[in-house]
Amino acid sequence: MKVTEHLTRAEGKTLFSFEVLPPKKGENIQNLFSNIEPLMEFKPPFIDVTYHREEYVYRQHPNGLLEKKTVRRRPGTVGICAAIKNRFDVDTVPHLICGGFSKEETENALIDLHFLGIDNVLALRGDPIKSEGRFVPEPDGHAYACDLIGQVADLNKGAYLDEEQDDVWATNFCIGTAGYPEKHFESPNSGADIRYLKHKVDRGAEYIVTQMFFDNEQFFQFEQKCRTAGITVPIIPGLKPLTTKAQLTALPRSFYLNLPDELVDAVHLAPDNAAAREIGIEWCINQSKELMAHGVPVLHYYSMGKSESIRRVAAALF
Repeated sequence: MKVTEHLTRAEGKTLFSFEVLPPKKGENIQNLFSNIEPLMEFKPPFIDVTYHREEYVYRQHPNGLLEKKTVRRRPGTVGICAAIKNRFDVDTVPHLICGGFSKEETENALIDLHFLGIDNVLALRGDPIKSEGRFVPEPDGHAYACDLIGQVADLNKGAYLDEEQDDVWATNFCIGTAGYPEKHFESPNSGADIRYLKHKVDRGAEYIVTQMFFDNEQFFQFEQKCRTAGITVPIIPGLKPLTTKAQLTALPRSFYLNLPDELVDAVHLAPDNAAAREIGIEWCINQSKELMAHGVPVLHYYSMGKSESIRRVAAALF
């Protein structure tokens, strides 16, 4: 079922969903299942699965020469989506990115997802390769998420890259996209960021999932700016309970977000990570309650491979 269909069936009730990472190469998928199982009691209608592009590493040979190698540390997004769908009878939302894909490879990936009965994709530009300072698209690939969204929307109309194909079958994907309450770090300002988001919706995005945030006022302002700009699709807030003292610097560095003074001060005073985790969970519960009262369609949690903190938040809400 499509994400938008789940929202319609909920009839205004706030739903619970979460995002998981594929296991690192060589890890057992059972570890992933073990993190998902405690969250299934809260009846998520869908689970997102991230996609991680290739990285470049340099290996030194005995003669001192360096060899550049391409590695993917977390492969298997499509297979994991199918495995979760089969194991838990829940819809999955694979992330589809521009980076590392030509248009032909994107089309083939979408065909695989269609054959597997996966009805949703979250279309993203994706991050640059870690060793590169900026995003570089593949030859004949997409440079922007709006163009990736356009390709999925075209396939939903039966428009394949090979225009000479006859008797083609149209796909029927529900397309999600990302929104940034504190703006995307590459956008010159929030107004431009909202215009880019509106363009993604105009190209075919049917719902928005936001980057994590810790100040609900940022979300409320972002939502209002979207509505003023004519963006009418559902906006799903993304949340994460802070779990360690180190995340005070790690999260802003990785996700370009701000942390409220009250939260920062409390975590600074925490004697250890266990105390910091309790503060983070309580903060996330209070955030979630206010967002539920506001009437958001879904509370979407970023697990980053660990589910216990999210289980405690969900237990207080659902």
